[in-house]
Amino acid sequence: KIGCICLTEPNAGSDVAGFETVAVDKGDHYVINGTKRFITNGTEADIMITFAYTDKEKKHHGMDVFIVESGFSGVSKGKHENLMGIRATGNCEVYFEDCIVPKENLLGPKNEGFMTAMKILDVSRIDIGAQAVGVAQAALDEATKYAKERVQFGRPLAKFQMIQDMIAQMAAKVEAARLLVYKAADLKDRGIPRFSAASAISKYFASEIAVDVARMGLQIHGGYGYTKDYPIERIYRDARILPIYEGTSQVQKIVIARELLK
Repeated sequence: KIGCICLTEPNAGSDVAGFETVAVDKGDHYVINGTKRFITNGTEADIMITFAYTDKEKKHHGMDVFIVESGFSGVSKGKHENLMGIRATGNCEVYFEDCIVPKENLLGPKNEGFMTAMKILDVSRIDIGAQAVGVAQAALDEATKYAKERVQFGRPLAKFQMIQDMIAQMAAKVEAARLLVYKAADLKDRGIPRFSAASAISKYFASEIAVDVARMGLQIHGGYGYTKDYPIERIYRDARILPIYEGTSQVQKIVIARELLK
């Protein structure tokens, strides 16, 4: 089955405390009401890991996680979002209207939803870092290929020092990002309890360089890069989400600083 994580809301992305989705305890079940936004895989998901407040007064300590099936009464989905990039992700809104969820579908300890979200993000940020490295590598590969093939002023673009300079910068950034992602992934694989700083650093750096490398790759393509005839335009559009989802670059810097200044 396909799953998705229902965390972001229309009025709250990075601001977890601003979530409005609530789950009311009715004895043998919970009733969930709220809306989730920008849910990757939402259009196809059978299982939705859904975050909701069971006690808003407790703020972060009043959040819980539920396993919600798409066939549950009260669950509906919005249209496939017309996104700039990552257009194959099945992104949509998910609505919960008096959705009845069995008590046993509470995931993890009671009132530990916020910590569960933070642990999920520690891992998923490494995933996004790896995605960013892949996007940046694709941009570098396409730019290198094009620079060798495209002839201007009687010689390939690859013979011009300005193009060589851009290719060199792109390659160095991709390799640096790859090593940061490897480091964070290694900490996770070795079972280190918390690797928040390494995860945030890898996600922040890799996503930022992916945008930069895609931009330079498109620049090397010139006018052709602005058409749909070459893959670089899709790479450029896909790269732009990376510094936004799973925590913006600004949030990553807050996480990094807090971890280092503890």
